[in-house]
Amino acid sequence: MQPGATTCTEDRIQHALERCLHGLSLGRRSASWSAGLCLNCWSLQELVSRDPGHFLILLEQILQKTREVQEKGTYDLLTPLALLFYSTVLCTPHFPPDSDLLLKASRTYHPFLTWPVPYCSICQELLTFIDAELKAPGISYQRLVRAEQGLPIRSHRSSTITVLLLNPVEVQAEFLAVANKLSTPGHSPHSAYITLLLHAFQATFGTHCDLLSLHHRLQSKTLEELEDIFTEITEAQEWASGLRDAAEARQWLRSKLQAVGEKAGFPGVLDTAKPGKLHTIPIPVARCYTYNWSQDSFDILQEILLKEQELLQPEDLGDDDEEEEEEEEDLEITRSFAERDSVVSTSSLASHDSTLSLASSQASGPVLSRQALTTFVSGLSDGMDSGYVEDNEESSSESPRRPGGQERRGHHRKPKQKLNRIYKLLKNTSHLVLRRESRGLEGSPESTVPLRRAGSLCSPLDCPLQPASRAQRSRSLPQPKLSTQLPTWLLAPASHHQRRRPFLSGDEDPKASTLRVVVFGSDRISGKVARAYSNLRRLENSHPLLTRFFKLQFFYVPVKRSHGTSSSACLSPLSQTSPLPADSPRHPSPELGTALWEDSTNDISHYLGMLDPWYERNVLGLMHLPPEVLCQQSLKAESRPLESSTAQLPILADMLLYYCRFAARPVLLQVYQTELTFSTGEKTTEIFIHSLELGHSAATRAIKASGPGRKRLGIDDDREAVPLTLQIIYNKGAISGRSRWSNLDKTCTSVNLNKACQKPEELDSSMEALTLTLTEVVKRQNPKSKKGFNQISTSQIKVNKVQIIGSGGCSFGVCLDQDERKILQSVVRCEVSPCYKPEKSSLSPQKPLNPPAHSGPDLCSLLCLPIMTFSGALP
Repeated sequence: MQPGATTCTEDRIQHALERCLHGLSLGRRSASWSAGLCLNCWSLQELVSRDPGHFLILLEQILQKTREVQEKGTYDLLTPLALLFYSTVLCTPHFPPDSDLLLKASRTYHPFLTWPVPYCSICQELLTFIDAELKAPGISYQRLVRAEQGLPIRSHRSSTITVLLLNPVEVQAEFLAVANKLSTPGHSPHSAYITLLLHAFQATFGTHCDLLSLHHRLQSKTLEELEDIFTEITEAQEWASGLRDAAEARQWLRSKLQAVGEKAGFPGVLDTAKPGKLHTIPIPVARCYTYNWSQDSFDILQEILLKEQELLQPEDLGDDDEEEEEEEEDLEITRSFAERDSVVSTSSLASHDSTLSLASSQASGPVLSRQALTTFVSGLSDGMDSGYVEDNEESSSESPRRPGGQERRGHHRKPKQKLNRIYKLLKNTSHLVLRRESRGLEGSPESTVPLRRAGSLCSPLDCPLQPASRAQRSRSLPQPKLSTQLPTWLLAPASHHQRRRPFLSGDEDPKASTLRVVVFGSDRISGKVARAYSNLRRLENSHPLLTRFFKLQFFYVPVKRSHGTSSSACLSPLSQTSPLPADSPRHPSPELGTALWEDSTNDISHYLGMLDPWYERNVLGLMHLPPEVLCQQSLKAESRPLESSTAQLPILADMLLYYCRFAARPVLLQVYQTELTFSTGEKTTEIFIHSLELGHSAATRAIKASGPGRKRLGIDDDREAVPLTLQIIYNKGAISGRSRWSNLDKTCTSVNLNKACQKPEELDSSMEALTLTLTEVVKRQNPKSKKGFNQISTSQIKVNKVQIIGSGGCSFGVCLDQDERKILQSVVRCEVSPCYKPEKSSLSPQKPLNPPAHSGPDLCSLLCLPIMTFSGALP
């Protein structure tokens, strides 16, 4: 490229980067924000992908901008720049040997480790990513594509599955078409292996790899041959990433890949003397499943287990075979110790003195004493937790000298398994010695020494789970037809060595499979997600099924509710697994459609946007673009020979995949519960996350959803509504944690509760609250010749708990989360409070008349809906 052309390209990329970051500062984001800004990130990616050399130019400019952010302390720009750097390195075909760009990036991002959370954690993960790329070029691309395409190998079996949940009545037909295109199988395993192998060789050899000839030769290979080559390369990359010296790791990886290429029959293709041309290899489309979803449960996700059972079964069964052998030996050891313990116990009944002498001889003889045994087992456990038992230094120093040593990797966990068995043996021995000492030394001063340390070493894997009852097992599979198709090994209760993965945890296994759940909709759908999440937690707590195999991630894409323009015909037969819900109008009239959806909001997505500006820019901004822009095909400047058969994706699909791949931090949205008492005395508990409408507002929503009957019933405003006499008891939380309860008697037409998420000052998690809006009747006039009307006064109060009681037999309707199908009538009492996790407390709220004292543990038991964002909640 000529110097003048290079300067022009640099200027274009710099201007595109400036446009991408424009308006992200909190001080001016609301003033300069516009709908078109959400396409700037996509436009930057399109510009850079036109030439492989553009990636290095963009990386240099990102680092320069990051240094300016550090000097000025512009917190809001650090996360977008870090994400742009990560995604750009991921797509960079090759770093030249003389390039120090990654080393400069490591020096640039290291000072940010002193910044507050989440900036320090974002930079820490970025530094780990850079370190892996320095040692094994392209390894992050390989891990991502390998997981998304479902191509695991034995030692690295993590996979990533994306599920798109849409309701055809909620979204436009164009969105459904894009979802269908994403869920259409695009890459066969054969083509996926070829893409990964091309990328691995080019990332290592760069321009000295004849990519076109390599592509032609790989296409002639069978699937089994490609899988063998891919397995060797993956093992080599993972081994190199674990070495200490980056230069030594790269050199060893280059030699290893050269040997793999010669073994596979690629002479003259790798490490050529004449440099060639680099090619941009885009990330393949992730595996996606699209479902019609309109229920308050995630039962449909169990179909993923049925479709992915071949991917899940070998891992679990392969590990179980070895673990079962260990458990049988452990059982024999435990039984032998139990028999010896019973003999000692019997002898102690016959002669108490002999027991004392036995215990004293154990404490003073060659057998380990209690304190020594406890200390030894504790140190052994700590060593295992810290990874000290794995002798990586010796293996790391030998492997680069012997490329063939990679084949021995499968035997490296044998010493660890033996050490685990020794650890269990010593642990059982410690329990038995402590039991004997507690029997034989009862009453002695030494017996008062605390013995909890050895008992606390018991791993959760060693604690047997209580078997689920028949009723619990039946409730965990609410779809009979699906449960009959699932294999028995999936439905079997989890054994004690299969730990249920937590829903949210900072130390989850990075090798675990991930299930991305992407939900499209407005605030009405967010309420369904909250109720489905609460039900899922309860079912998984009693009988783990999904969480045994997947780490769950929830993504939320806001859309404007359609006006009856979509149809169920938009979904193809392959993805339309459930029919259009019977409670939704198939072809509503334009007048009815407008009336149904006109009151729908997207406050939850705006709340997420205030917490995370990059979410507001790249996800929330999509809602303000017309469908014909989002769903048009992306334009490529030139054809690429390696992707001639790959269909181009619409802009919406590219942005959805970007959101799912790079949004790694959840925002916790507080879920609320309401206990409703009906006029018949029956009670029920419901879940909501955004709003609760009571009285005339709920009745109006019910009338609008009644179809043709709405014209006959008519819709009155609050001035003409029948007043309700209510007793309202509410609690106003304070920063100090103190509670102040108030009791009011009001005559109202409507009482609405909304999540306080409208203003930036309401973002503090310690001040989580609901906005109580009272539409109060100040005076009611009843003229003889006209219909009575009300003089209305509206007031708002921030509350965290509230109780509303109808006085004098007054009943009212309640609507949850703007859901026309979630309206309950004849309610006489409504209690609202934050929802707690089902496994830690019941769903019945605390009585506001006797509020419990504020305590720390209660904060940990609050049920929150985790929605993935790019940065999480910024400080």
